[in-house]
Amino acid sequence: MVETSAELVERAVSEFESPLIGYAKTIVHDLDRARDIVQDTFIRLYQQDVSKVRDGLKSWLYTVCRNRALDILRKEKRLVSVDDEILAAQDSGVASPSQNAAHHERVEMVRGYIARLPENQATAILLKFEKGYSYQEISDETGLTSGNVGFLIHTGMKRLRDILPDELK
Repeated sequence: MVETSAELVERAVSEFESPLIGYAKTIVHDLDRARDIVQDTFIRLYQQDVSKVRDGLKSWLYTVCRNRALDILRKEKRLVSVDDEILAAQDSGVASPSQNAAHHERVEMVRGYIARLPENQATAILLKFEKGYSYQEISDETGLTSGNVGFLIHTGMKRLRDILPDELK
């Protein structure tokens, strides 16, 4: 009998969910993020060809889990690299009108660069970062699969980093 993707994922969840969460937690040091990483790992497993991952399931799961956890850490490192002096200079949580204007101008400039991307990449990026949609919500909105949405956002962001001038990165 040939195992389906759903059956493979069900078996993988029952055998490896807890150990994978523990493994991911050792990398990201946060239980909720570890659970999200493992959930994403199982989603990716579901999208794979069963015949290609069945025999090496355990190593495939741990590899994907580790890579996803490291991707998240890299992303957070980029997001957290805010200059401490800028944070110290802000005595209140309210931005000045000139700061608001400068921020708005930067956002508009970035939108101009996003518009240079292929339409499907630009749409996925705007829905993700402007509207705050999850991959599933973007999938529902666009009719694309969640995996395709992730690919579009990844390739779009990579292209955007290549074309954005340094002052907008």
